[in-house]
Amino acid sequence: MPSSPLTKKQIRWARRWMTLVLLGLFITIIGVDPDLIGLDRSPVVGFVQIGVWSTGLAILLLGATLTVRVVRNSRPKSLRSEVGLRLIATGYVFAVAASFADFLGIGSHALPTIYFGPLQVIGLALSVLTSLLGLILYWPSQAKRSERAARPAAAAASAD
Repeated sequence: MPSSPLTKKQIRWARRWMTLVLLGLFITIIGVDPDLIGLDRSPVVGFVQIGVWSTGLAILLLGATLTVRVVRNSRPKSLRSEVGLRLIATGYVFAVAASFADFLGIGSHALPTIYFGPLQVIGLALSVLTSLLGLILYWPSQAKRSERAARPAAAAASAD
């Protein structure tokens, strides 16, 4: 079932959510490299720094999900979109778990000597890619070929 075009109100909401995405991206970047704005006070990656980039990632994913929800424009939910939503959430949970692995006791380093290692970086990157895949799956699909082929035929029949 094709959806109607977005209204001006929906476009305004989509822009607001995209602003939230940009804010989340900014917070994530500051969390990853706080020296960009002169806040790097420690030679190691600490609890607050991980918390900042995790919060930024949460804001980014929330804004992106809400933007796609507006773009979906009340289309019925499909299995693909449901899987996409779950992949977004799962990717975020794994990103936080990979980031806080040493603090949670599932990492390879004990608490006095915390080290954000290469396995945590790989886990964080794969988790973000999983969330991105979820966003792609949540995006509304195009009309099926049979529906596109039927439309010109129906238009020609109504013109006669």
